[in-house]
Amino acid sequence: MNPSERCFELLKAGDFEALRSFLDQTPGAAETRDSTGVSLLMHLVYRGQRDLAAAIAARRQSLDIFEAAALGREDRLQPHLADAGTVNSYSADGFTALHFASYFGQAAIAHILLEKGAKPDAVANNPTRVMPLHSAASARNLEAARLLLDHGALVNARQQAGWVPIHAAAQNGDRAMVDLLLQRGADPGLTNDDGKTAAMVAADKGHPEIAALLTKQKTGS
Repeated sequence: MNPSERCFELLKAGDFEALRSFLDQTPGAAETRDSTGVSLLMHLVYRGQRDLAAAIAARRQSLDIFEAAALGREDRLQPHLADAGTVNSYSADGFTALHFASYFGQAAIAHILLEKGAKPDAVANNPTRVMPLHSAASARNLEAARLLLDHGALVNARQQAGWVPIHAAAQNGDRAMVDLLLQRGADPGLTNDDGKTAAMVAADKGHPEIAALLTKQKTGS
């Protein structure tokens, strides 16, 4: 078994201590990527293992724009900002750096990317069809959501299954996000592919106050 296969075997097993030890003992393993090109570092970020991802980053001479954005590493992001094509490029699994900054709580990085020409309405090149605002709403990243809206993000844009950002905010019971989206023109009457409004989603997830607010907004009462 080669080092890459061993890394992903340990990752799949959830044995992060063994993976850390293996990385310590195996030069070059920090560069590991899966068969599609997604790095081991990003797989760890996806699984919430930020400390181990950061440890891998420390072993790497460089990070790609997606890794730097996800980890909030402005210093490692800077080399990628001179080229607009790179700023708006897609990762192997179909997201832009702005998607990652928006989802992983990196509002400061989102601000930098937007100022460098990142597209706030970039659609994921995968079945999710999310835009960065969907990512921010799903992750409760209020600051990034506000930045995206300030830069022209579409508040009622649809993603996979017909969801709009306010559906995600309602599902999370995130009153601050709901308020922001409503203030910026979110339509509480929009339904997803299952025919559910944001109020219905909130009710289903046990958020009656938000459901009531959205119902009131929908009826205009």
